[in-house]
Amino acid sequence: MTMMARQSWLLDLRGGPTPYAGAWELQKALVAARQREEVTDGLMLLEHEPVFTIGRSGRSDHLLYPRELLAGKGFGVYEIERGGSVTYHGPGQLVGYPILDLRSYHEDVVKYMRSLEETIIRTLLDFGIAAQRQRGYPGAWIGEEKIAAVGVAVKRKVTMHGFALNVDPALAHFDYINPCGIGRPVTSMARLVGRPLTVDEVRPVYARRFSEVFELSLEVVSLDDLQRVLAPSQPASPTGESGEVSTPDGTGLASDHPVAVSV
Repeated sequence: MTMMARQSWLLDLRGGPTPYAGAWELQKALVAARQREEVTDGLMLLEHEPVFTIGRSGRSDHLLYPRELLAGKGFGVYEIERGGSVTYHGPGQLVGYPILDLRSYHEDVVKYMRSLEETIIRTLLDFGIAAQRQRGYPGAWIGEEKIAAVGVAVKRKVTMHGFALNVDPALAHFDYINPCGIGRPVTSMARLVGRPLTVDEVRPVYARRFSEVFELSLEVVSLDDLQRVLAPSQPASPTGESGEVSTPDGTGLASDHPVAVSV
């Protein structure tokens, strides 16, 4: 018997790259609202300005250049609460931040991670690209080259952070880091299909696959729609922490502290 898709929202931020700090604050406000059941499950899709983020298992040597040099070249650097090490976000990369209550998904973080990878693998297949998982290394892979990174955090059973899919980013920007701390090369959809490819071409395909895998009916909302919900408690705009626990196996959801996962 087919389950009825649950109503959820899609915030599809377009019109240029979104600053990282604002999107991060918006995520945190949406997570808090989801915990209070003021919003349903949902998904943010966007592109970021050039930035490096360092997860809970990151080491200083995974950034191959001093932060001051990176800042001088226009890269932001943020230490954040997701699992995993260092990764790059920038124009030409589709970034997705699901805000989901895992109680609807058996409170199984590992299954959630595999489902998130599945949304990416199905999206890539729609463009004729056969991606795989690699045991012990999250994300989506083309042989030994990584095409998508996955790293999440869970706060009181609600997810934040998510994935970054290389559509057609400046791959040279990855040379400033040891991506995910594992020393593997990266690739992009445009390189593999042999033609220019825009993030806007990929957005609707990914949204459809996300809806399919998570059995959600996505309704497009505006930033203003969400801010009206958030305004009484935590206003946030993408244009403008408590104790944390890292876990490699996705366990430990019972506490109020964030669980950072990259599995």
